[in-house]
Parts: sequence; C-alpha cells; structure tokens
Amino acid sequence: MIICVCGPTGIGKTRLSEFLAEKYNGIVLNADATQIYKYLDIGSAKITNEEMGERKHFLFDIKNPDEDYSVMEYQIDARKLLKEYENQNIIVVGGTGLYIKALFYDYKFNKLNEENFEKYSNEQLYLMAKQKGCNNIHQNNRVRLINYLKRDDNKNNKDKSLYDVIYIGLTAPREKIYETVNNRVDKMLNNGLEKEVKDLYLKYPNSNILKRAIGYKELIDYFNNFVSYEKAIENIKKNTRHYVKRQYTWFNNQLNVNWFNVNFDNFQETEEEISSFIDSLNSK
Repeated sequence: MIICVCGPTGIGKTRLSEFLAEKYNGIVLNADATQIYKYLDIGSAKITNEEMGERKHFLFDIKNPDEDYSVMEYQIDARKLLKEYENQNIIVVGGTGLYIKALFYDYKFNKLNEENFEKYSNEQLYLMAKQKGCNNIHQNNRVRLINYLKRDDNKNNKDKSLYDVIYIGLTAPREKIYETVNNRVDKMLNNGLEKEVKDLYLKYPNSNILKRAIGYKELIDYFNNFVSYEKAIENIKKNTRHYVKRQYTWFNNQLNVNWFNVNFDNFQETEEEISSFIDSLNSK
C-alpha cells in the first residue's frame, strides 16, 4: 500500500505521516524539496530524530546546501525506493507537488541530443525543425531552433498514473491556515531561524536552495541590507501564504486527492478519521 500525505505547508502533514507509518508499519519517503537538504532544519520545519523514532525515513538530508538536486533525480531516487520496499507499506509525505507528480505519474524528462547543430546554417536548422513538427520558430532565431532540435522526442502522459496510490490531503479554512502560517514563522524565529540562515549563508554563499527557499531568501535579503528586519519577516509570512495558494491549486488540478479537514484542537480525531477511511478502502 502506498499512501501519499499532501497539502499546504503548516497543516500537519508530518504528524499525520508519522501516525500512519506507525499504524501500518510503513516506511516514510520525503517529498519536500527543501527537506532534501542537510542543515535546513528550522526553516523547513523538518522532522526531528525524536519524531522519527525507530521508523525508516528516506530522502531527508541527502544533499549539502551547495549541491543541486533536480526533479528528475528525485524521481529516480524515489522510484528505486518504491521498488526496493514494494512489499511494505510506504508513506510519501510532502508539499512539493512536482515531486509527487513526477514520482507517481508517467512523467518523462527530455534528454539533450548529442548532435552538434552548430555546423548547420539557420536555413538548415529551420528545415530540420519543420521536419520534426515545429512551425512557430522564426528561421533567424538560431538559439530556439537549436534548443528545439536538442529535445528528445519522449512523449509525456502526465495524466497516467503508474502506481496505485491513496492520496490524503489535509485542509482547513484558508483564514485558519494563514493564522497557523504566521504563528509558525514566529515560532521558527524564536527557535533560532535567523542564526540558522546566517550560519548557512556564511558557509554556502552561492547555494541555490538558500536563494530559493522561503524563510531563507528573505532573511538573506535582510543580511544584505536590501530590506529591514521587519520587512523580511513580513515577506516570509506573505510568501508562505502565496505558496499555500499555489499548493492548493496544484493538488486540486493534478492529483485525485481525498481531502480531510484538520481538527487543530484535537488532531487525534483527524488521524482516526483518515485511518478509518484507509481501512475502509482496504476492506473492499
């Protein structure tokens, strides 16, 4: 059985995934693009060793902050684990929609053609592109013609699922999520987020993930005197809220998610409701 726990940031995905892994004796696979990286702990709300307990967890802390990690690499690594543990229950958890889509669906990645197109004239490139099916690139746009010709002819069928997955989505009224997001940012700051970002930026000044990840890039702007401290914190909260909107759009449009409203006052009730739903599916 494969269960995918998804939903917006700060909704309780980690807690639910640990409950499900314990209940169904499963392993846990990370599907969060920031938690892939070592040392980005507070800002990514990464699971702690205490929360992990004795359960097996994979694809957490596998890259240094100065290393890049593509969606294609994630697909390869995660599918290897699905194959290796195919006889066990697997809980995939995270909010990076493209990771989840690339993992479970017929999502192919283009490979560069090794042919040296520089030896051809623009006219020759244009004719080759037309033969391949392209009619919307101008003959004088050499760069676009070469890039088009370098693309492999792999065809994606991104709506075709390759695995039998139970998608569990956590949700709540948008105002409640935004309140939770704002409170979580304040808690991260109290737990040492500013120091975490400063130490990482000093050690990895050219890190791409630090320049991308919410909570890190905004504080780096503050360190570089681009914004005030207050503005940086405001931007973290604002950007996180915008990210929540994008996550909902993605999951609603791309995956067949079974949504459950979170009871923040009694999360155990949410856990029991979801586990009963999963048990009912398995009993059919």
